[in-house]
Amino acid sequence: MKAAVLLLSGTLVLVGGCADREVAAAERHGRTVVDSAVPIAVALERFRRDVPRPQGLEGGFGSREDLIRGFVAALEMSDTAALNRMLMRKDEFAWLYYPSSHLSQAPYELPPDLLWFQFRGEVEKGASLLLSERAGRPLGYVGHDCATERSEGENRIHGHCVLRRMTAAGDTLGERLFGLVVERGGRFKFVSYANKL
Repeated sequence: MKAAVLLLSGTLVLVGGCADREVAAAERHGRTVVDSAVPIAVALERFRRDVPRPQGLEGGFGSREDLIRGFVAALEMSDTAALNRMLMRKDEFAWLYYPSSHLSQAPYELPPDLLWFQFRGEVEKGASLLLSERAGRPLGYVGHDCATERSEGENRIHGHCVLRRMTAAGDTLGERLFGLVVERGGRFKFVSYANKL
């Protein structure tokens, strides 16, 4: 059978240590048909067809702190265009992120089109929650922490990030409002807006 049906169950065994749920999006999208007979290299070549190679993370921020502050400002102003510019684009995913991602390697070997589909699902869901629950009002940003960092090729991946903010009552609250942050060549962007809202 040339094509196999990949049903992503409720477990995260497939995605290993990806605690930021970027890969778990397929659970909510049901069944996805994947041609398992196609080697990853061929799948990547097909995915890159008509996708220009970027020089780097274009439009990214010069530090993680600047990226988070930009995110907070855009969210407070409900600036969806700015929020979109802070995200990794398809060309950046295809040429800079995916080839060295642990999810493109054994034992996972997720095809690029499936992984991109899952990331986009997390972006859409996460952005919708952010805009409905946190946008258009001051967040009271006081800082952030990312509990994990790992190297994947030329990329540095920052995960388990918590944004700390001051509530109107004066309490400090920690929230996961975005997913992974990718750093490459001194530039920072979000992989997705997967969040815990």
